[in-house]
Amino acid sequence: MLKARAVLLLFIFCLFFGNGVILFAQEQEQEQEQEWEQAREWEQEQNWEPEQEQEQEWGQAQEWEWEDERTDEDEDYYYDGAFIESDWSGYTPDVYSKGDQIFTISLGLVFPTVFYNKGKVIPHQFSPPLGGTGWLAYIRFINPHLFFGGELGVKFIHTIGQNTAFLIPIGIRGGWQFIFRRFEFPLYGTIGIAPQRYLDLGYLGMFLKGGLGAYYRFNPNWSFGVNAEWSFYPQWPKEDGKRVRDKDMYGNMVSATISARYHF
Repeated sequence: MLKARAVLLLFIFCLFFGNGVILFAQEQEQEQEQEWEQAREWEQEQNWEPEQEQEQEWGQAQEWEWEDERTDEDEDYYYDGAFIESDWSGYTPDVYSKGDQIFTISLGLVFPTVFYNKGKVIPHQFSPPLGGTGWLAYIRFINPHLFFGGELGVKFIHTIGQNTAFLIPIGIRGGWQFIFRRFEFPLYGTIGIAPQRYLDLGYLGMFLKGGLGAYYRFNPNWSFGVNAEWSFYPQWPKEDGKRVRDKDMYGNMVSATISARYHF
């Protein structure tokens, strides 16, 4: 009987304290696992945060580089980390609109070329065959390409007798302008009158002029370029109020100028 009680007490003692030891060991293992988990998370944060920040910096650098290289003609746009196709693909906004205006100042050289009298080519009396020219022009756009306006110019050329002939063309100008990116190519014509003076002789006649320009749009307000022009000056002199056809003269001149244009 005593032996049975002793065995029962020993069994209860082992069961109680054995469970306590097992629970204590489990708690110790859980705490150690939590410490290890915290250590691993801290190690990952230390190892990966710099790389993530570096990737973000590389991404921003690529966005900036792309924005610097992108032109107005790109059909796709980059927004919020993704490429978006524009609904306006192939569309180029007009540089000019109705009412836009340009003021131009030009300086250059004029070259007398072919002169006709009685249907035959005759030698001109300019030496050297070179003079100076300049003009001011104002134009206004009717649409993005078509324009009209006016111009006032002057030409002077030295003669064989070491005198100077002066021409002051005043006319109405119209034309069409072609545009390619920041380059502009106006094609224009002018018709008007041209008072002419040589020594004490004067003449008031008409003139025609055609030209082609090439300009670079430096900024929204200014463009700079060159022009090549041809001018035609007919003369129909009169004596006693009657036209003398034998003295009719038709002069052709070409000129090259550099120009500055102000846009407003």
